[in-house]
Amino acid sequence: MTLSAPKGPSGILVEAEDFDSHGGWVLDSQFEAQMGSPYLLAHGLGQPVADATTIIEVAEAGHYAVWVRTRDWAAPYSPGRFALSINGVRLDTEFGVKGEDWSWHPAGKVSLPKSAVTLALHDLTGFDGRCDAIFLSQDDTPPPDAVDAASRAWRKALRGLPADPLEAGDFDVVVVGGGVSGCAAALTAARLGQRVALIHDRPVLGGNASKEIGLMPRGAQGSILREISQRTPDGDLMALSLLEAEATATVFLEHRIVAAERKGDRIVSVDAVQARGGQERRFRGKMFIDASGVAQLGVLVDAETLFGREARSEFDEPYAPEVADDMHHGNTLFFRTRMADRPVPFPEVPWATEVSKDYANLSGQLIKSGLENGPGPSANPDNPTFQFTDNPTKSWMMEFPATHFWEYGQWLDPYTSGEFVRDYLMRALYGTFSNVKKLEPDQYTNLEFEWMAFVAAQGEFRRYKGDYVLTENDIRNHTRFNDMLIANDGSFCIHCAWRPGEGKYDFRLKDWIFDSRDQQSYGIPFRCLYSANIDNLLMAGKHISVTHVAGSSVKLMGNGAQHGVAVAAAAFLCNEHDTTPRGLLDDHLDKLRGLVDALTGHDHDMTSHPPARKFVAVPG
Repeated sequence: MTLSAPKGPSGILVEAEDFDSHGGWVLDSQFEAQMGSPYLLAHGLGQPVADATTIIEVAEAGHYAVWVRTRDWAAPYSPGRFALSINGVRLDTEFGVKGEDWSWHPAGKVSLPKSAVTLALHDLTGFDGRCDAIFLSQDDTPPPDAVDAASRAWRKALRGLPADPLEAGDFDVVVVGGGVSGCAAALTAARLGQRVALIHDRPVLGGNASKEIGLMPRGAQGSILREISQRTPDGDLMALSLLEAEATATVFLEHRIVAAERKGDRIVSVDAVQARGGQERRFRGKMFIDASGVAQLGVLVDAETLFGREARSEFDEPYAPEVADDMHHGNTLFFRTRMADRPVPFPEVPWATEVSKDYANLSGQLIKSGLENGPGPSANPDNPTFQFTDNPTKSWMMEFPATHFWEYGQWLDPYTSGEFVRDYLMRALYGTFSNVKKLEPDQYTNLEFEWMAFVAAQGEFRRYKGDYVLTENDIRNHTRFNDMLIANDGSFCIHCAWRPGEGKYDFRLKDWIFDSRDQQSYGIPFRCLYSANIDNLLMAGKHISVTHVAGSSVKLMGNGAQHGVAVAAAAFLCNEHDTTPRGLLDDHLDKLRGLVDALTGHDHDMTSHPPARKFVAVPG
């Protein structure tokens, strides 16, 4: 159904992401599904950033009411304040100070000529002020605050965008998510001659391994991973250049999936909106691979999914809790500090130290892209780096400056609380940094932030349910599956969160279970790589069909690259034989295994496959 713009104010809508120059502001499109739009973020680490500027054409002279959509992200302290200038005149109103969530703030009226008009955003603090849009209204009707179909239609109409998505094309394989697993899937499918669309919501590829975040892809180190994970001097992965070299692959960066059409048990198309410009595109496909890490397609098309921790009784897993709950691995924010050659002042941050309290240990830094777990300045001996045992049966403790333990959100809905979780972690880091400088002013007077990510490394979201759910015991016992396609590596790495109100520093983990088991590879059956109820949906990465405990090992990015190769091969064969993944399992399993073996070059010692007769798991 085509929506028309609701009756309401006429005027000029200026989306911040479409400014001619972002200056020192950065484009943040992570939370568009929750708050309605990408926005500009003044991520200055305590130093005000350069102005964002743009020029608009005013077609009709007159008096215009000014509205700015923003958020007071750490109320009541309002650290993210900014101002707006129109034709060089700064408005009296400061924004980001209302103590509210995302909303339109009025700023009086201005008289505008019929001519080109310059707008400028002035960051006042350097502490993550945020501007979504500016609306210049010709009447007194306020713009819509709701995030719904009507407000999206209102924005489209004012921006001159079509109500319906543009057709992006028909593809053999549509891959959603350009992390390591998605890049591996897209590259493999393209090399098999498939017409591939890779849709990714960030400006760079790699997900948690990208230069925006910077983790090393651990787990199975296959040949495709070695190709895509080589880095350029600025830390970017080689994945994009490899994909651009493939004639049948098209990469759509900064495109976020917002809708999907399902007919019966098949996905027909997905719609994605581009961060800059707001244009929506429709991608039609034969096979779909979800490598988003968040089961994004599954949520949109009602695929069967799993969430949280299963009860021990469900799969008899030793590490599972007695009672099932919704705890999941949280998100993590990475950072790096350095000693400058001069004293570096840092503002008072009561809104940050309120969260971090007296924590004063900056260990666990990202040294550079692909190299983490670095030490950091510490001014409080009561704050250990992180203590854990390699195995719960061992009595000795190990101390480790672990990057991953700046983590939060384990008890919150990861789909609706992402911005709050990211902001909470920023507050914890700002507060900890302030504590270090205050407790040891002589030693750390020159200490400054070199970098802090504003894109959080994503933790655990929903996981797909396939025709089989891999368990802790399958990994521990090296269960042999008749439909085993690839091998994965990795220890059980279970992050244990404080319960709400339990821990003093809830932005740090309570405990960490790190069980290296026997350090041998284990098999992933094909039944874990396709949806149980959507006929043309495959998945790769941490959201494949696994329990919470099994997922703590499977989640490693190198493992996801192996999934990507396997599901790309499966998609190719599904198209070749006009069948479903389940049809491949029944009728073409030997061909699938042979193709996967050829593509991986036997990256792991899988030994001989069990005979392809009955698809049951047997210990061995």
